[in-house]
Amino acid sequence: MKLKDWIAFLLLGALSSASFLWIKIVVAEVAPFTLVGLRVLLGALTAGAAAIIGRAAWPRSLAGWVPYIVLGVTSVALPFLLIAWGERAIPSAVASILNATQPLFTVLLASLVLRDDRLTVPRLIGVLVGFAGVVVLLSGDLQPGAGASWLGQAAVIGAAFFFAASSIYARRATAGAPGLVLGAAPMLAASLVAWAVIPAVESPVRLPALPGTWVALLCLGALATGLTTILWYYLLHAVGPTRAALVTYFFPLGGVLLGVVFLGETLTWQILAGAGLIVASLAVVNWKARVNKT
Repeated sequence: MKLKDWIAFLLLGALSSASFLWIKIVVAEVAPFTLVGLRVLLGALTAGAAAIIGRAAWPRSLAGWVPYIVLGVTSVALPFLLIAWGERAIPSAVASILNATQPLFTVLLASLVLRDDRLTVPRLIGVLVGFAGVVVLLSGDLQPGAGASWLGQAAVIGAAFFFAASSIYARRATAGAPGLVLGAAPMLAASLVAWAVIPAVESPVRLPALPGTWVALLCLGALATGLTTILWYYLLHAVGPTRAALVTYFFPLGGVLLGVVFLGETLTWQILAGAGLIVASLAVVNWKARVNKT
């Protein structure tokens, strides 16, 4: 990857890692549907402003909006809802770990539908090594008596699947579209869908009352949603869905470290071993990409 790709990759990983902590703070006071509605609204304002400032060309027909409406539901609204709902039952660190199953789904789906993203042996090894790191990290939170909810865990894994499937669809349906629009249009569509549904499922809508919740919500919406969506779609077309999805391997590392720093959680051997495997997986996948260019 180029230097600018690595910068986008690391920034996306850092902000996305923090999102699980911010979700945990907000969901303690706000219902999941409302949380998603506020999150995507702030994300749409941030990404939309960037698209307007950048003078991006928006779709001018209903047919042109269809892919973004699909992505608004499958890559934004639905997985965000599953994660928010799941974090009501499981710690934010566990959610960040489980979400890192996305690359495993992505590499398998990409090998089935994308000709330029085939499942090679080194790539599969790299992804499996990273997934092994996720399992090591996860093992410390799934011991008997840990209190983790299997239903909440299943919800977050479901979100990872939708993220992966949506990245494949976006690669095929939005090729050549401006990067800023790729970030803003699905967010706008997700916001419209969310606020059409919220009054029917969470009436009356209850907004946050605590200042700390609003701060977490603003960070979650503007940075961890609006900005990261732009970065994600940039990487999706710049480096492909498989390597772009590897950013999720930073989520468990960042999520757990944030728990250690801000929640006083213990730094265990699982964290250290998992981090080593995750970094190794990134090296394997990207080393193979360089060899292919020689």
